[in-house]
Parts: sequence; C-alpha cells; structure tokens
Amino acid sequence: MSAYAFVTRWRIRAPIDAVWAAVFHAERWPEWWPGLQRVEELAAGDGRYLGCGRRFVWKGALPYTLTVEMTTTRVEPPTLLESAATGELVGRGVWRLAPVEGGTSVRYDWNVSPAKRWMRRLDLVARPVFRWNHDVVMRRGERGLKRLLETAASMNRRDDALEKRLWPDAGGEDTQHQGGQHDLGQAAHRDR
Repeated sequence: MSAYAFVTRWRIRAPIDAVWAAVFHAERWPEWWPGLQRVEELAAGDGRYLGCGRRFVWKGALPYTLTVEMTTTRVEPPTLLESAATGELVGRGVWRLAPVEGGTSVRYDWNVSPAKRWMRRLDLVARPVFRWNHDVVMRRGERGLKRLLETAASMNRRDDALEKRLWPDAGGEDTQHQGGQHDLGQAAHRDR
C-alpha cells in the first residue's frame, strides 16, 4: 500500500482547554467542520476514552466519500489525542496541542495508506490530487474551528468589556458603589 504522511498546523486564538474540548469531542465535529457528513459512535471506550471507536464519513472537494473508523489509543489531556484508523484508510492520526502566546498551536499528523483498490491503482498519477483534497478538508476544519472558538472568545471579551463599562466598580457582590452610598451586597440582600 502507498503511504501518505500529512502534517497539518493550525493556530487558534482560544485557550488550550477550549481547543482540546472541541478536538476531543469528535461527535460534535459535523457542527463546525464542513465536509464531515457523519460521525457514529461504535464503542464508548473506558473511563479515559481509550478504545473509544467512531466511524467518520468525509466528503472533500472530489466526487467521492471516505469512511474511516478511528479507535482512541492514547489520551493525554489537554495536549495529545492519538487514534488508529481502519476502513478505507488505514494508519494513525495524532492531535498535538500546545499553549502559545495568544492561543493554541494545533498539529495533526495523519499517516495513512488507502485501502480502496481504485485509490491504490491511481496513486501514482492521482497522489497530488489526493493531497490537495486532504488539504481542502483540513482548511475547512481550521476555518470552522476558528469560527467556533474565536467567535466565542471574542463574544466573551465583548461581554467583559460591556460589563466593565456598565459596572466599572463591580468587583464582586460586596463591592461598594464609588460614592460609598451603598454596598451592593447589602442592597441585593434587602431586595430579596
């Protein structure tokens, strides 16, 4: 079988825990990853999700779908998630996350060989097209994840900024009004 070694790198402006949650919960990928048509759970795995199995149906820019079954083989939250691939592609995928200034660095290593006969036969001439199709799928994933997480982070920053403008001195329930006229904690208690 012909082997492919893909390395994808993303930089997401969101905390590592948020990126980890999005990557780890693959059952939710279709909500933000265009081209992923369906995810089905095959096995729940143990308490750490080792042995968790899922079937993914992907549609890239080319006129075919790929069905790949992934089984989780290693989990090190929030930095590493490794899975074995079977089905129409056979191999291994590894997500690596690292905190960086301003967000999270994401690296995905996808080392697979095609199991479909037609893909193996066309490999010599179609390899550049298969690589291009993989890149299209991964760019869609990157854009979707950025839209999901960076929009949420931006909304949180806007909410925080609005809150500071509306209540500039509110540091908690017991914070006093700037003029010292009343204690917010006491006022809240009296209003009950």
